[in-house]
Amino acid sequence: MTATTLILVSRPDDPALYEARTRAEALGWKHMSSLSPGEALTMRGVADHGQLQEAFADIPVDWCVRDETALRIRLLICDMDSTIINEECLDELADLAGIGEEVRTITAAAMSGEMDFEEALRTRVGLLKGKPVSLLQECFEERIHLNKGVRVLTRTMRAKGAATALVSGGFTFFTNRVAQLAGFTDHQANEILEDNGILTGAVASPVLGRQAKAEALQTYCEDQSITPEQVLAIGDGANDVAMVSAAGLGIAYRAKPILVRAAKAQIRHTDLTTALFFQGFRRKEFVGVSS
Repeated sequence: MTATTLILVSRPDDPALYEARTRAEALGWKHMSSLSPGEALTMRGVADHGQLQEAFADIPVDWCVRDETALRIRLLICDMDSTIINEECLDELADLAGIGEEVRTITAAAMSGEMDFEEALRTRVGLLKGKPVSLLQECFEERIHLNKGVRVLTRTMRAKGAATALVSGGFTFFTNRVAQLAGFTDHQANEILEDNGILTGAVASPVLGRQAKAEALQTYCEDQSITPEQVLAIGDGANDVAMVSAAGLGIAYRAKPILVRAAKAQIRHTDLTTALFFQGFRRKEFVGVSS
């Protein structure tokens, strides 16, 4: 069997890291190096994902197994809502419009895979018919916050020569602003329609949904002359399954179970800079010290 690299990451100076190392050693893994003292380390061995999941289930560590022959990542592609930002833009917009509870219920069903994404999107946008477009700017300014580590992630990936793209089932109004704030060089999303400053309750066709995200990944690969194996994709919900599963390194970020099952790794306990550790970067290689 082929030897692989196991990367273990915890919150800084959390004893869980060393507990995880001890448990991995009991499974035959050998310590290789430290990526960041008290925070991240690598081990070498033969992967048995079931054993590792059981070993780390009750301790707050994030982990990833990488083939030692894995290609360098040349494209970072991410979902926006609940991944790069902490919120679901449409939920926050609906809350400002006074219909938050109804919209959040539909969002939850769509993100868990219980409801078709396009149907859920059009239904939620329909509830905003007649509301002023100014709510979008109000929502962005008052409700939207970047998740920890995102700026360091994008700066470092760009410094290493990777392209960066934000691909969302949300709206271009938000992706345009979030991409600039977070450091992505490109973005794609849906267009919410308005007429004379009033939301029409419609979204432009075609809707950018689950399959369109995977197609966007493939298009970026063709533009960059790379393969999906050279892609790092990060998402959180059912709408990200095709994109994340297509990537060489697909990460579920604090995600719904449907995406966790499709991803090659997940981030549950730490921040988005863990995606850099999962590529084998040392903290001293990170560009920027805060996000």
